[in-house]
Amino acid sequence: MEQFRHIGEVVGSLKALMVLRDEIQINQRQCCLILDIFGLAMETIAEEIRQNLKLEERNTKWKALEFPLRELCRVLKEGELYIRQCLDSKDWLGKALTLSHNRECVEFHIHNLLCYFPAVIEAIENAGLVSGSDPDEKEKKKVMLARKYDLEWNDPKLFQWRFGKQYLVPRDICKQLEHAWREDRWSLVEAIKDKKKKKKKKSEQRLADMLLKKLLNGSEIVPIEVLIGSNDYQVRRRLGRGGKEFKEIQWLGQCFALRHFQGERQAHEAEVSTLLSLSHPNILQYLCGFYDEEKKEYSLVMELMNKDLWTYMKDNCGPRRQILFSVPVVVDLMLQMARGMEYLHSKKIFHGHLNPCNILLKPRNSQEGYFQAKVSGFGLSSVNNININSDAHEDHDPLTWFAPEVLTELEQTPDAYANSTCTSEKADAYSFGMICFELLTGKVPFEDNHLRGARTSQNIKAGERPLFPYRSPKYLVSLIKKCWQTDPAQRPTFSSICRILRYTKKFLAMNTESHIMNPELNNQIELQAPPVDCCDIETTFLKGFSMERTTSGVFAVSQIPYEMFAYKVAEQLKINPNNGSKCCEHQKEEPSSCRSESDEQSDNASTVEDPFPLLTSPTSVCGDARSVCSEAPFRKTVRMKKPTPVKANKEQG
Repeated sequence: MEQFRHIGEVVGSLKALMVLRDEIQINQRQCCLILDIFGLAMETIAEEIRQNLKLEERNTKWKALEFPLRELCRVLKEGELYIRQCLDSKDWLGKALTLSHNRECVEFHIHNLLCYFPAVIEAIENAGLVSGSDPDEKEKKKVMLARKYDLEWNDPKLFQWRFGKQYLVPRDICKQLEHAWREDRWSLVEAIKDKKKKKKKKSEQRLADMLLKKLLNGSEIVPIEVLIGSNDYQVRRRLGRGGKEFKEIQWLGQCFALRHFQGERQAHEAEVSTLLSLSHPNILQYLCGFYDEEKKEYSLVMELMNKDLWTYMKDNCGPRRQILFSVPVVVDLMLQMARGMEYLHSKKIFHGHLNPCNILLKPRNSQEGYFQAKVSGFGLSSVNNININSDAHEDHDPLTWFAPEVLTELEQTPDAYANSTCTSEKADAYSFGMICFELLTGKVPFEDNHLRGARTSQNIKAGERPLFPYRSPKYLVSLIKKCWQTDPAQRPTFSSICRILRYTKKFLAMNTESHIMNPELNNQIELQAPPVDCCDIETTFLKGFSMERTTSGVFAVSQIPYEMFAYKVAEQLKINPNNGSKCCEHQKEEPSSCRSESDEQSDNASTVEDPFPLLTSPTSVCGDARSVCSEAPFRKTVRMKKPTPVKANKEQG
């Protein structure tokens, strides 16, 4: 009850702030969207509690709600801070540069909300099954809840029609998700045009012109005079030890990172324009680009982050504290990295240098130790892609993070990596798995055995992989081992990884054991595992889910509740196979996509067809996506024969 009260306080604070919504000059419609969907979340939780729970049982049977509501409250508070930032009119031009480019309002806060909300709904439903003293009433609730997860609802259009409001994706919200960013961009263009008319200084006129070109074209490269001619432009410090390529600058009242590199304009213009057009909350944002005709030098302004993952873990891990992050924080970081890579791959950009040095962190505006993670080091294949802090990583062995097939190609063609000819989606998945191992264990892969040094490459190609501590969570170990399979075809896509990690987050949000909050206990307590391996659920999902392909290949945010619902249906079928349809028996008999640890020795000989093919949908996360409620593709649903009430009662009993 206390956590529910805190949620009410945050929503009430938001409503009070948004009395002044007309004062918001940047991302006003997106802020209104946050208020609308947060308010809908509050109303939905209240209605679910009224229908399922009793007030006199709040100190006993409501305890299952505490942790899910706590996580949800944290998400709401982060959204509230975002709106406060938008309300602050100080340094307007600097905020226009950053906030207009990165769709954080929709892509970060709403994504997190929709990830956690199914856990709240399910926790209330589970508490409702034991609430009250009437046995007949409890049995009735069990039957009704079981039928909610019938196969007949396992369709995007039917799900949205039946459960859209319950899972925060009704038609009006979906429309706002589609249009809010475009409306804000148009409003900002008009505001800049208006301010341009009032500006008298030539430098301010140039800045306004640059922002207009950026908003209208997305990838405009402008003369360097616009930057260095600004009144408050100054270099604060160099980033990295002795490096000249990266600097921290102050400009437009904000702090940014600035990257320099030499080259003819025509040689790099296409790559730079591509970088400037990318927008996602989990990739490093290139905000604007400048070119110096005299020096033949590019200058790229980027958002400023705190530290890379390699440096952060090296500074904070030691013999006495090897496990740095709690399990929920690990899963959250894994999901953010996977979302960033999913977006890059949807744009046909393969990283090739994915390692902890290229994962940048910034503390989130919360007290629970969560971070915002961004993938960096991608693009600019024609330029040496070094990290901001690369000089500080003398003990960083890049071979540790390379996939076996990449190491083989490097031996055969030493220039392959410089020319980006050996990068691929599956190679990035391998590197991702290695990073996740370090996140989970606090250890650099292979750091404590004989595989370090000159023989690293040979041993990796031979199938050697790092060893997990005894008490590592098996549901994460299973996914990581899947990512570093020797056979690239056996590695999952990042779309699959994102779905698995979202469902894992839901599981963690519904479990309040002390070890989840205290990473130091991970070596002493047997971690509770989900009832069904999420990799197995993903296999079932892919085989039963038919959607048309698009060029983007990325799901819209509004699709998240349906995906998690479909996962729940698959989970229920595997737990209670007798309750499923006969038409789906072939799905239940499919072999597991993730093998046990005892089967891992056969990785090298694996020739099985890829159980994780690339799945795309008609919606895009960062593009102008179509709504699941309005244009989701129709497919025939497999309807199971409903049992009679008597039979259903026996099955549920």
